Amino acid sequence: MSDVPVIADPAAMSAWSEAARARGERIALVPTMGALHAGHLALVREAKRRARCVVVSIFVNPTQFAPGEDFSSYPRNFAADLKVLREAQADLVWAPTPKVMYPDGFSTRIEPRGAALAGLEDKFRPHFFGGVATVVAKLFTQVEPDFALFGEKDYQQLCVVRQMAKDLDLPLTVVGVKTVRAQDGLALSSRNAYLSSAERSVAPVLHRVLRSSATRIKKDEPIAQVLDVSRREIDVAGFALDYLEARHAVTLAPIVSRKDGPIRLLVAARIGKTRLIDNVAV
Repeated sequence: MSDVPVIADPAAMSAWSEAARARGERIALVPTMGALHAGHLALVREAKRRARCVVVSIFVNPTQFAPGEDFSSYPRNFAADLKVLREAQADLVWAPTPKVMYPDGFSTRIEPRGAALAGLEDKFRPHFFGGVATVVAKLFTQVEPDFALFGEKDYQQLCVVRQMAKDLDLPLTVVGVKTVRAQDGLALSSRNAYLSSAERSVAPVLHRVLRSSATRIKKDEPIAQVLDVSRREIDVAGFALDYLEARHAVTLAPIVSRKDGPIRLLVAARIGKTRLIDNVAV
């Protein structure tokens, strides 16, 4: 099986996309920061279902990490990622360098609002969505995909990217793909590699609490009461809770009752040095 071609030059990337379009083929993009796992492969499979040409980008974006976050230690294994993508039959890897993405004199940044200011991830990482929106807009411009696929695990990010694409009239469809989980329910994430064995055994508590909370809300228990009990359960399990919230599934606006619209439960918590996020629909 041949290696997946790798492109790091914007002109070459543009030429590749133009050639695909000249053949009448559609393009799907799976943006990643590498350290690929089964969750990423689910995105590739869905991409292959929607388009003949599948591009996977690998770029650890420095602008979405704040000082003191894990940019320098973020897991990187490009050779292993290429092997995984070869087996998944991706068509191309777009792997720009930081110099390509942010050349000398780069001075433009997208500052999303709406879901990006929902008081969830943005409350704890106020720099994050500006960095994400800017790099994703660049990836969309560079690859020119018909579809871009994102995991629902990063649900607020998915909402932000969808709104950005709509607001900027970008000619593509942003597709959310269901979260891939380990057998015990833990959402797959590159950062799970940071967990000790003891922490890993506790980590699935987050998903179990989310599921039980969703069940109780469906039974019309008061949302505030359900969340209070669930927050205590997370605390007792040994997590440092950042948030557990019930939000409107589209706008991420706070909700009080089931009548306020489709509901998404979202959680972020730390165990040891690892910060985990998850969400479920109600």
